[in-house]
Amino acid sequence: MPDDSEDLLIPPAHARSISPSHTGYTPPTSTTLMMDDLRHTRTGGLKRKRGGWVVVVSYVFDWVIIAVAGVIGYIFGAKTPNKRPFSLYDPNISFPFTVKETVPVWLAACISVIAPIFFIAVISLIFVPGATVPRGTPKALIWKRKLWELHIGWLGLALSIASAWLITNGMKNLYGKPRPDLLSRCQPDLANVAKYIVGGYANSSMNGHLVSANICMNPDKAKLDDGFRSYPSGHSSSAAAGLIYLSLFIASKFAITIPFLASGTNVDAASFSAFPSRTRHNTAMSAMGGPESYEMAPRGPAGSGGGRTYTGGSIGAAEEKRLARHTRAVAAVRLQAAAPPLYLLLICIIPWFASIFIASSRWFDFRHHGFDILFGYLIGLICAFFSFRYYHLPISQGAGWAWGPRSRDKAFWAGVGSYSYSTDHNVGEYYRAGDEEEALSPDSLDHGSSYGRPVQVRANGTGLESNVGPDQPGGIITGRKPPSLDVDQ
Repeated sequence: MPDDSEDLLIPPAHARSISPSHTGYTPPTSTTLMMDDLRHTRTGGLKRKRGGWVVVVSYVFDWVIIAVAGVIGYIFGAKTPNKRPFSLYDPNISFPFTVKETVPVWLAACISVIAPIFFIAVISLIFVPGATVPRGTPKALIWKRKLWELHIGWLGLALSIASAWLITNGMKNLYGKPRPDLLSRCQPDLANVAKYIVGGYANSSMNGHLVSANICMNPDKAKLDDGFRSYPSGHSSSAAAGLIYLSLFIASKFAITIPFLASGTNVDAASFSAFPSRTRHNTAMSAMGGPESYEMAPRGPAGSGGGRTYTGGSIGAAEEKRLARHTRAVAAVRLQAAAPPLYLLLICIIPWFASIFIASSRWFDFRHHGFDILFGYLIGLICAFFSFRYYHLPISQGAGWAWGPRSRDKAFWAGVGSYSYSTDHNVGEYYRAGDEEEALSPDSLDHGSSYGRPVQVRANGTGLESNVGPDQPGGIITGRKPPSLDVDQ
């Protein structure tokens, strides 16, 4: 949950203006701008806002709404259902009553609700935030992230199950569809069938007659009423809502997804060739006036007359090595992604298979018709996907994270013209800093690490130490140099 004392507001990147006349300018990254902005904490350039309790209350209200939905679903389920007329000669409702169910209600609740709660807690507390935590990150910040992921994981699960529960129980009593074992529950008054005929052809053979539920003489009202709650299947919807949500949660946290080419990836024909690094190298050497063959490219050290200087410009040995390694790492389309290990996929689909088994048991226990099971499963499936995406980033793009908390200004309301509940509402061009930024002190930005070194970004893309501000002529801005992500460092 958001912390009152640590949330910061920093100017957004778009507040900086760079003259478009300086062609070839390489703009600073979001990390660069963030580090530059955080340096203003000493001078009061950042604003602190109080009132984090408002965000906490807004999420408590989410839990209240989910709890109310669960209570309403229980009330719906306790109501006497509508009872659709039926035929005493219908073979689809003539199956025997199964006394011992394969998956009784209590077991279904344990598998579909209790088990996901447990596994979400284990994953959130043990595997979050993962191996990407920078050295020196305070343990308090790490535990803050763990508890946030746990809270959101449980909140999404509760939304999924409660919504499926509410929809299913409401539909059951509205439709009042007979179960496959209705006649075994009914104990019809066969001696006075004519009194209960409500439709069909009136003939002596009684074929085609529809009778009302009043023909049933079973004194067990609860058992008889439950015989008219076939559509949709509650076991199916609850199992899908809880266990498919768990599968999505596992897939998100363990990066289990079908390999894909990221949108916006800059690829060309060479990227699909057998050895793109060689193709790219040949093209680059040809453009610089060098040899077109990868094998004929000079191998001598820089400055030794080995031909490192071409008509199109010069390139050093270290730079060429770095570019070559970078090209080999990212140029080939086939190297953009890889299939996760199969054992992880197996772990991910086990909850899904469990939900299929629970739904299938309602068929061979004669509790539901096939369409009732499928439609109930569809309800749970939709609730699971919606609830997961409501609180979590997409599996293929979000690196396993849940969405962050709402802003204080929009904890309960955003209004027209606002595109995100994560940004503040009435603070002009300011927006909230994330929790990673909160962990950095102003002193660490000026001393002791490359994060604190001011670097000058020129039109030619080189970084030279300088204190020239962004408003100086020459297309120069002052930023912060983030840690290098190059493959050869």
